[in-house]
Amino acid sequence: MSTATASIRPGAVLADLLPAAAGARALARDLALVVGGAAFTGLAAQFSVPVHGSPVPVTGQTFAALLVGTTLGARRGAAALGLYLLAGMAGLPWFSEGASGAGLATLGYVVGMVLAAGLVGALARRGADRSPLRTAGAMLLGNLAIYAVGVPYLAASLHRSLADAAHLGLYPYLLGDGLKIAVAMGALPLAWRLVGRRA
Repeated sequence: MSTATASIRPGAVLADLLPAAAGARALARDLALVVGGAAFTGLAAQFSVPVHGSPVPVTGQTFAALLVGTTLGARRGAAALGLYLLAGMAGLPWFSEGASGAGLATLGYVVGMVLAAGLVGALARRGADRSPLRTAGAMLLGNLAIYAVGVPYLAASLHRSLADAAHLGLYPYLLGDGLKIAVAMGALPLAWRLVGRRA
């Protein structure tokens, strides 16, 4: 870690480096970050590839959710994904493949994303996004949080066993998750190095 990076306030996440005054202006900044994080996740969800035999497509949604949580921190990250979840349930068509509503078999994954965003955001405040290996660990835990809710929810929604749900909504996606983690391992520490050079 460079001395410039070390001079950045301990416990900061990337979003904390944006300039903001106290009071109402800081609140407006945080609100914009939350809405922007939700919108970014909704946009990434539209990059969707169906998986034969599974109701769960491959999307950019999970990667976006983890990136939002890591860059915004636990509170704002969870709020952004919570907004994404609630607005989609209310009818905004920004879940994967333009879906919306509360009756989707894949809704558990989105609920898991709220938890995952809070988790990786909390880890980022402890510096988990500043080195490749720690970033990989944070992303892995975030993915586990998503599956921990999504797979049982899928099983219940489809009236299938947990093992069947894992074959439908977990195993086919592990390679893609590994690639997303590899991207994050490079991108997030690089962002901190670039910030450190400008600090």
